Amino acid sequence: MADENESSSPEEQALADEWAAALAEAGDDASQADIDALMNQGAAASPPPAAPRAPMEEFGAGAPLNIPAGLEGPNLDVILDIPVTISMEVGSTDISIRNLLQLNQGSVVELDRLAGEPLDVLVNGTLIAHGEVVVVNEKFGIRLTDVISPSERIKKLR
Repeated sequence: MADENESSSPEEQALADEWAAALAEAGDDASQADIDALMNQGAAASPPPAAPRAPMEEFGAGAPLNIPAGLEGPNLDVILDIPVTISMEVGSTDISIRNLLQLNQGSVVELDRLAGEPLDVLVNGTLIAHGEVVVVNEKFGIRLTDVISPSERIKKLR
């Protein structure tokens, strides 16, 4: 077995080590024969050509990114135009697929909220506020009644 390792290239040895680690992680009792069989399967398919690597100095050679940081922190102007999805959640419920397939026009789905209870305002799926429904120019809107502080939002992410 020592002769096989000496005759293989460093790339083949690295691949064999990766397969051995993956098989060990999966809990299989991998023998050297299993690893060799997997290596031979990989050798049968021609490996894709390696992508050329750029030298590190090329990354730093461009113009430096000038993001001024004031006393109160970094300049947030760079992220102000990023679009986010805001949604209002009236309520939710869990139903079986059988009941879901039986829904049709006129069906009523009971939600976990009481009538008159504030709606959740979500930005990209993260709760940021509570509010109540209003009508503005013949369209629905929401009046924010309670905004969650940024520090509380960060705590919920952890």
